[in-house]
Amino acid sequence: MKILVTGGAGFIGSHLVDSLVRKKYKVIILDNLTPQVHPDGIPDYLNLKATFIKGDVRNRNKLREVVKEVDAIFHFAAAVGVGQSQYEIAHYVKTNIQGTANLLDILVNEKHKVKKLIVASSMSIYGEGMYKCKKCGKVKPELRDYKSEEIDNWEPSCPICKGDLKPIPTDEETPLKSNSIYAITKKEQEEMSLLIGKTYGIPVVSLRFFNVYGPGQSLSNPYTGVCAIFLSRIKNNNPPVIYEDGLQTRDFIWVGDVVKACILSLENENANYEIFNVGTGKPITIKKIAEILIKLFKKDIKPQITYKFRKGDVRHCYADISKIRKKLNFEPEVSLEEGLKKLINWSKKAKAIDKFSHAEKELKRKGLVR
Repeated sequence: MKILVTGGAGFIGSHLVDSLVRKKYKVIILDNLTPQVHPDGIPDYLNLKATFIKGDVRNRNKLREVVKEVDAIFHFAAAVGVGQSQYEIAHYVKTNIQGTANLLDILVNEKHKVKKLIVASSMSIYGEGMYKCKKCGKVKPELRDYKSEEIDNWEPSCPICKGDLKPIPTDEETPLKSNSIYAITKKEQEEMSLLIGKTYGIPVVSLRFFNVYGPGQSLSNPYTGVCAIFLSRIKNNNPPVIYEDGLQTRDFIWVGDVVKACILSLENENANYEIFNVGTGKPITIKKIAEILIKLFKKDIKPQITYKFRKGDVRHCYADISKIRKKLNFEPEVSLEEGLKKLINWSKKAKAIDKFSHAEKELKRKGLVR
């Protein structure tokens, strides 16, 4: 069986390629090696047993030539970054939506033998996670929008009674209220793919990744995941910068566990035409993540809590993974403590150019940080 991984030179994609190769699949990687992610060109970790093709999903002709050779596709190619997407709008739409449209157009109008398409979606499409109100029960609050720089309560309130809320796991039935152009494009990727898959009988699976971390994530890309951004700061003896009060929570999952969910989605027919959260179901504060990384790196620095609001940021969102557990027997294996230790060991030899300040200045210049 021959499998195409678009964006296969990227963080999650490259780990997936390694796993597919180990399982004796024939793998083709299509990646444009965008300089923001791959400043040095082809990464040295790229699996030599896979066939690498430099190409862009926005180039329909190039994509068509690759698609006609394969039996299944993991569509991971995307412009990634919530903040950056708010001012590089056309780039994100062309890459994420038009790139996906090209792929689907080929599947509908060209000869091929593709039997399954697995799409990388994102927890960002939820916006805020789910909450519980003592009076009103399970509710979904609106995205926060502070009018003043003086903020004394970072928590969202009940949209019905304005009372206090408690975060609860976010399941796949949660209403989607995207908080960025990036999130909107991921939502469109998912919906377009599932629609065309059902219409033409091509099994599609959408995996909503939560906060993925692990080795191979660029430590010089200030628009990547929070663990990598923090590590880049820490390695350069700079404090991790945290917005709000640091007590906002996320769900961090080891990249190897994400790959396991991907393989299960490929090999298990119970995944066909389904949407799955891929997380751990365990929330942790952003401040705690920074503190653990500093401790593991043995640096004498402290997180810098800004008490500033970044427009579009959500307060709490962590996964309900009961569906993927039930249908695919998925269970995360790597604990956060174990995973962060592995990440630290890898990062000590990894290149890390701290570009956070440049990215933050750009966000402020665009009025996205209050």
